[in-house]
Order: sequence, then C-alpha cells, then structure tokens
Amino acid sequence: MNILIIGSGGREHTLAWKLKRSELCTDLFIAPGNAGTALEGKNLDISVTDFEGLKKASIENKIELIIVGPEEPLVKGIVDYFKSFRETRDINVIGPSKKASQLEGSKAFAKSFMQRHNIPTASYREFTADNYEAGVAYIKTHSLPVVLKADGLAAGKGVLICQSHIEALAEFELIIHRAKFGEAGNKVVVEAFLEGIEVSVFAVTDGAHYVLLPEAKDYKRVGEGDKGLNTGGMGAVSPLPFFDENLKQKIITNIIDPTIKGLQKDELDYKGFIFFGLMINKGEPFVIEYNCRLGDPETEVIIPRIKNDLVVLFSAIALQKVNEVFIEVDPRSAATVVAVSGGYPGNYIKGKPISGLGNKPIEDSLVFHAGTMQHGDDVVSNGGRVLAVTAFGSNIKEASEQSVYMMEQLYFEDMNFRHDIGYEFN
Repeated sequence: MNILIIGSGGREHTLAWKLKRSELCTDLFIAPGNAGTALEGKNLDISVTDFEGLKKASIENKIELIIVGPEEPLVKGIVDYFKSFRETRDINVIGPSKKASQLEGSKAFAKSFMQRHNIPTASYREFTADNYEAGVAYIKTHSLPVVLKADGLAAGKGVLICQSHIEALAEFELIIHRAKFGEAGNKVVVEAFLEGIEVSVFAVTDGAHYVLLPEAKDYKRVGEGDKGLNTGGMGAVSPLPFFDENLKQKIITNIIDPTIKGLQKDELDYKGFIFFGLMINKGEPFVIEYNCRLGDPETEVIIPRIKNDLVVLFSAIALQKVNEVFIEVDPRSAATVVAVSGGYPGNYIKGKPISGLGNKPIEDSLVFHAGTMQHGDDVVSNGGRVLAVTAFGSNIKEASEQSVYMMEQLYFEDMNFRHDIGYEFN
C-alpha cells in the first residue's frame, strides 16, 4: 500500500517511523516533511493546504491511504475535497469532514456540541463585536481567574487565562476590536477556569465505533517547574500513574461515549483521531477542548508504546470495523523531551547546524525531528520546536532521565530543553 502523510512536525515523523515498519506499507510519502521523515520515506515539497498539489501527487503516486497530521487542512476541508473527485474519492483519508473538524476549528461550535450532548465542560458565554458591551458586563462580574478563547484557530496562542478583571477586559478589547488573533478572534468564548490536572486522551473512530489509545500528559510551559510562556509543547509522558480503571470508566461514560453518539446524532462525518483535552478536578473529568488529530508532542510518547500495525488500524476505519482491533500497548513508561530554538516561543533564528544525530547510546531511544531541514550535508534547525527524544523506563522518572541523557548527546547553538518532564510523578 502506498501511503501519504500530510505535515512536517514531530507528530508526522513519529507516524512515518511507525508506518514504515508495517509489512503493508509499500512506498511512504510525506508532504512537506522534514529531515527526519526523509529517512523513512520520500518528502514531497507540497504545502499542507495545497489541496490541488496533494491531489495530483496522490494520483501520480497511486496513494491508497492518507493521514492528515495538522489541523489546518482538516478545518479547511481536505477530506471533503478528496471525496469530491472521482479519481480520489476511494482513497482512505484519515480525518474528519470540514463540518466535523469545527470541533477544533471553532471553540463556540465545540462548546455548543458539548452542551447539547451533556458532556461535562466549563460554563461559558460567547461574544462578538455585535454584543461587545454585554461581554464587558459579563466579564466584570465573572469569577477569577477567567478564560478567554479566540473562537478560531490561532496557532495555539488563542487561549488566555486572566487573573484580574482589568486584564480580562483589556484582552477582550484587543481580541474583538484590535484583531489580536486576526479573524480567529471575531468571536470570543468566555468561560470559567477549571482547576486540576490536565490529561490528553485519544480515540480512533470509524464514525460508528472507537478504540482508545494510550493516555498522556504534555508540558506546555517553556521553563522548568511549569514556569514561563506557553509553547506548543516541551515534552510528554505516558502512561499516567493516577489514570486508574475508575477514572477511565468515568471518561468513557461521561465524555467519550456521548461524543461518539453526538457525532452520529448530529450527522457529522468523522473518521480518524479525536483528541480529548481533559481537566481532572477532584476525580471528575471535564473537557477543555477537542482536537481533530493527534497532539504533538503526545504522539511521540503514545505511538512508540502501541505495538499494533497502524496500517491495519487505519484500514479498519475504512471498513467501519475499528472496534474489532485490540490495541496492544507496551507496559513500560515513555517520556519525550523536546529541544527548542533559543528565544522560542518568542523570536528565534533558524538554520543552526545540528550535531550528534548519529549517536544512540541508549537502547530503544528514539529521536524524532520536528523543525528540521537538510541543508547540504548538514541537518539544520527550521522551527521553534526542533527535535524530540523519546525513551522508555520502568517508571516515568527513569524514562525522563533516559530522554534527558539522550538529548544531551545532541547539540545546536542556543538549544533549550526542560530537564524535568514528568517531575510531579518522581
């Protein structure tokens, strides 16, 4: 089977690494890919939103399976696009339709969906320029802290936790009247702040059934001890010691089952990954957000733990038999540590040569490329998040220490990474 992965980050390299090891994978293509994905298959210089270019490449390379990594092409309707042409409609595209992708593409859509299907989430109201004054009045009397979310995609920067009413009102004005997040902020969701511990839970659905993948926890803050600015993710761990059978059943009963049934009831065409961003508050799970694809860097810890052939899993989606797949999981703990460019998540410089990629002093350790590219004989940095190292251990502390040790074998100028991923489980 010829397979195409759409995307260029650590998530896509991890998927490429895993798919390449399937006996069912003939040729693997990645668009546009990075220096790491080039080790697993053939990179295609095509943007993730160049649907015409992706269609042409799929026909030329006789693609039978497409995995869409990032959210933007999904929200812009890539699944619908491929289905609309006779030459590509039979390709198994892993991802939800444009309308179903609004679960991630619109915070207001997701909140309304949860409310309609009695899925536990924080209380909220939504506002636009048309009812701006009502929003001001609502924020003035809201309990603190208060959360403001740009409705649309804002590159992971559209969520603000405000500690005072003055801060919240100032940010509300910046989003609505001064387009702080562009069109993504034309509508703002104002919601209550949920306390607790965050968990990332993943399901794969064929539209009628689903299977659960391993859970994970990611670390967004750039600094040790969860200090500093939010990032796309500085690391992740899996499994979680507190994720027992009781909590798992609560999540299934109160969140996952109603979500799958809600998709069917609302006639939303959804085949692929569902990411549930959860907050566990006093043992009770609440949904913070949905994503319509795998998270990053969580992919780098959960995919290496899955023993199954992913091509078989993805083929079961097309046959609507995903519930017949038993997910086999490596019982060991896994930890991923992410190396980022100096200055990230602010301004940073690309093009820094990376050394040490040939080193592999720890068995089973894995290096996944994120923001990298081949420049002559060198692999150089090409983004904020540059590399991810995944290692295993008998517990999270051991896995994290192994990942840090491996990361210390790598180097590029101004490289930064956290040494404390999984610190609260030590």
